Amino acid sequence: MSADQLSSTFHALADPTRRAILGSLTSGEKTVSDLAEPFDMTMPAITKHLKVLEKAHLIERSREAQYRPCKLQPEPLKAIDEWMEQYRRFFEASFDRLEDYLKQIQTKEGDDANQ
Repeated sequence: MSADQLSSTFHALADPTRRAILGSLTSGEKTVSDLAEPFDMTMPAITKHLKVLEKAHLIERSREAQYRPCKLQPEPLKAIDEWMEQYRRFFEASFDRLEDYLKQIQTKEGDDANQ
């Protein structure tokens, strides 16, 4: 994933409404009306959110007669997960070192108490 695509994906995910829309699409394809239903906003506002998600390649919109179904495109999310993996490994290693350090302290305290 290019840096520009990664930035576009993070930008799209920065808004809670767009994250909620993506969450809704995890259960399958939905129409724009279905996606708009839980939100107290105008249809043009929902459309703007959908355009941001579409530009980030997080959703795909199609046209079937008068319906405008949307479906989730998970590839950008997979790319973020891969990008985040390096940080996940860093934090896991840090927690492992912390755990080792705490065990050393507890062992030392136990040894000091027995003397």
